Parts: sequence; C-alpha cells; structure tokens
Amino acid sequence: MSITTISGIRIAGISCTVPEPSGSIDDFVNTFGQKTVENIQSETGVRRWHTATYETCTSDLCHTATVRLLKDLSWEPVSVGLLVLVTRGSDYGVPSTSCILQNRLGLPKSCAAMDVSHGGAGYIYGLWIISSLMKAGGIKRALLLAGDVIRKNVSSRDKRTALLFGDAGTATALECSDDSAPMTIFLGSDGSGKTNIQIPAGGHRLRCNAETSIVKECEDGNFRSDDHLRIDPNRFHDFALAEVEPAIGKVLDRHGWTKESVDAFLFHQAGKNILDALRLQMELPDNKVPSSLENFGNTSSASIPLTMSQCMGALRGKPHQLIMAGFGSGYSWGTCAITVGPVVMPETIILATQDVPKVELPGE
Repeated sequence: MSITTISGIRIAGISCTVPEPSGSIDDFVNTFGQKTVENIQSETGVRRWHTATYETCTSDLCHTATVRLLKDLSWEPVSVGLLVLVTRGSDYGVPSTSCILQNRLGLPKSCAAMDVSHGGAGYIYGLWIISSLMKAGGIKRALLLAGDVIRKNVSSRDKRTALLFGDAGTATALECSDDSAPMTIFLGSDGSGKTNIQIPAGGHRLRCNAETSIVKECEDGNFRSDDHLRIDPNRFHDFALAEVEPAIGKVLDRHGWTKESVDAFLFHQAGKNILDALRLQMELPDNKVPSSLENFGNTSSASIPLTMSQCMGALRGKPHQLIMAGFGSGYSWGTCAITVGPVVMPETIILATQDVPKVELPGE
C-alpha cells in the first residue's frame, strides 16, 4: 500500500491486562535440560510469562483493560462509536468477538464493531483501520483492543515456542483532536511466508479433528500437533531484517523525522535476538529500544502497547515522538510514526482467576 498520513486523531489512553498465573524458564529444565533452556533464554530474552487459564479468553483480558481505561478517562460507554479487536483467538467461530465485547462493555448499538485477524503486525494494522474509519465516518471516540492467549496453541514440548510466548490483552483509546500531531503509517504483506509462522489446523482448509491433535516428533526435533503454533525462526529472522528497516525508513522520510529525532523505537517483541539484530542494523542506541520480553514474553498483537505501558511511564506526562514497528504471521508488517502523550496509562492489571466472568454461550 502507499504511505498514509492521518491527522486529527490522538491516543488518549492505554491499558493492559495479563492473567494471574505465571510461568518461567525454570519450568522447562526437566523437559529440555538446563543448558538448552539457558541458550534459549539468551536468544529470546524471556525469563517468565503469564499464561491464561483454560476458561480465560482474549476477550476477558481486553474487557478488563477497557473497563479500567474508560473509568480512568471518565469516558461514558455511550460516547464510543467504534470498536476494533485485533486477535488471532476469537471466543467462538461465530459471532465476532468484537460484537460480544460491544455488549459486555455496554457500548451503544450505534457502535460499529469488527474483528481483525493479525499477530505481531496487528497493532499497527489496527491503528490504520481505526484512524481511517474515524476520519471517514466522523467518529469522535474509538477503542482499539489487541491481544491473544497464544499459549493455548503452544506445545509444551516445542522449545521454539514454549519458552517464548505470553498472554495479554490491551485497550487503546483514540479520539478526535484538532491540535494532535499527524501520524504516518506504512503497511505491507508477503503471503509467501505463510507456512513459516502457522497453526495448520483450525480453519476450513484443515479443520480440527482427532488426527490434528496428535502430537508427533517433527523435522526440527520438536514435538507438536497440527493444532499447535509452529515457527521457522531462521526464516522469520531473515524476513524481519529484510522488511522492517526499509518500512521504518519510508515513514521517517514521509513524516520528516530522522532516527535521531525519535524518542523511542517500539518493536513487536518477537525475541531478543531479532530486536538486537534490528537495533544493530539501524545503529540505534540501547536506550531507544525498550523491551518487555523478560517478564511477559512475546505477546503477539499486544506487545507494542504492553511495552509502552511497562517501559515508557513518561508518556503520562509529556509528548514523545515514537516509531512503532510490528511484524509477524502472514508475513505482514507495519510501521507508524506517531507522537504520543500525555496519555492516561494505568498500571498493568493482573486478572485473578476468580475474577474471570462466566460468559453465557450464544443461545443460552
């Protein structure tokens, strides 16, 4: 796509929620061995993560984050005209989870709601979609929800994924503001990489069944089923280094910024080895590349707002010039030059297991 510059929209607040149960690399010493676990931790930068319970869905995490954010912003639910949910983990096959959240949050029936299926690039795709629709439709306030409970699709015997991913849900509030600085967004995709980050089963091409759930030893020596997430780390690494820097260059040029004028580069938290490679490739100082990997892991579409919440508390007080770069399954990628702050940004919420609501199935 061509580069898009959107004016008159600002981020008013960001809120994040993670599940209560946590895991750590120590849990896998008996499975993979101490040396292997230490090597993986050195590559990924992950020491611990949060794992959703069987009953907890992405919608529960995003709902909790949104309720807190609306309260802290003093926004009445009736004032929200658009809700976009970015996730790869819907509550049901049908209906859209965004419609369920519209009802759970008490948003008006006039609120448009839509799901977007994306991973690491999803937050940037979501920003583009929601900002464009706000401008086109004259919508004053909107909510971008992004998250996943990806560990439900991770094999505990696959060292490429078991020690990398964590679960989280986020809410970003956007509103029209005449004096807000413009944002510039560039998006791209390359479906030739579709098998390098993939859950083979679960769609209509290969429906989940008894056979897809059988865990087998794979060519890479890991054990997983077709219901599990699989990654080719080397090809994904090459993809990220080939596409992310040029995409960032495009938005910097269009936006009139230099690397030196940017306060922070917020990358999708794909893994320490990839973030380090991107930082070295772009010759960025350490202090301009914040990371939430150590305590939360790779949280898919939630990783950029979660990193802001964890590492950039200064956004609460004053504006910062940010470059956001998401990249992941598809392949897909997106970059955004945006000024953020001051924003409402509560501390990350821990959703206790007993607080996960029982939600009725459609038709009950």
